[in-house]
Amino acid sequence: MDSAEGDGCTAPDVYLMRTGFALTADGTCIADARHHAAAFLDQAHADHQVPVPSRVRDLTQLVVSELVTNARKYAPGPVLMELRVRLRAVDIVVWDSEPAVPAARAADPGRVGQHGLEIVQAVTEDLFIEQEPAGKRITARITLDDAPSMT
Repeated sequence: MDSAEGDGCTAPDVYLMRTGFALTADGTCIADARHHAAAFLDQAHADHQVPVPSRVRDLTQLVVSELVTNARKYAPGPVLMELRVRLRAVDIVVWDSEPAVPAARAADPGRVGQHGLEIVQAVTEDLFIEQEPAGKRITARITLDDAPSMT
C-alpha cells in the first residue's frame, strides 16, 4: 500500500471511461455502489470493448463493497465513489470525510471483523491513500488481465 501526496493515476488522458457517484447515507449505499460498479464494467465492455473477466468483475465488486463499508462505518458525512477504466486496469476511488489514514492490521485468523483493508490489499495491484484537507481518498487498482489471487 502506498500513502502518497497523489494517487499516481490522475492523468485524465489515460482513461477510456470514468464516472462518479455520491453515495447516500442509508443502508442501501453499499449495494448501490456494487451495482454501479457492475454497470460501469458492462458499459466499458460494450462501449470500448474492454475485456472484463468475471474474476475482475467479482473482485471489483468486492473492493467497492469493502471500501464503501469502511467509509460508511468510520467516516461521518458524505462518501463519493469514482470508477475509472484504462486499457489494462480498473481504478476504484472512494473519498470520505475522515482524515485518518487506515492501516491494514496484521493477519489474525482468530480476529472477527476488521479484515477489509487486508482483503483489498490482497486482491489489488496497487492501493494508494491520499490525505486531503477534508478527508481522504483511497484508490485501488485491479488489473484487467492478471487479477491477483486472493490466496
